[in-house]
Amino acid sequence: MNVFAIRHGETALSLSGQHTGTTDIPLTGNGRRLAERMRPVLAREAFVLVLVSPMQRARATCELAGLGEMAVIEPNLVEWNYGEYEGLTPEQIREAAPDWLIFRDGWPGRRKRRSKSGRGWTG
Repeated sequence: MNVFAIRHGETALSLSGQHTGTTDIPLTGNGRRLAERMRPVLAREAFVLVLVSPMQRARATCELAGLGEMAVIEPNLVEWNYGEYEGLTPEQIREAAPDWLIFRDGWPGRRKRRSKSGRGWTG
């Protein structure tokens, strides 16, 4: 069995290096072209299940790559909520918090709690 994990195509915010979690933005023209280039490669595979985030950038990537008809929207695939750091670059964040580490410190404006399994942080 093969498992594929495909990240959404380029967006204006990913191109600029800004943290993009819950902001639902479209693909750039280049992001759309790159997604379309995956179509012939993915067409060689016999997918049993295709899961996609409900975010428009992910759904568009899936559709342009030729997998939209069989895609199942999975809400748990939504990206992280960056809280007050949404839309900021790492450089902008470090101006306010020079020692900030994403996995240690989390994001202001987003409640941080331990997961039930104790293995990670959840939102």
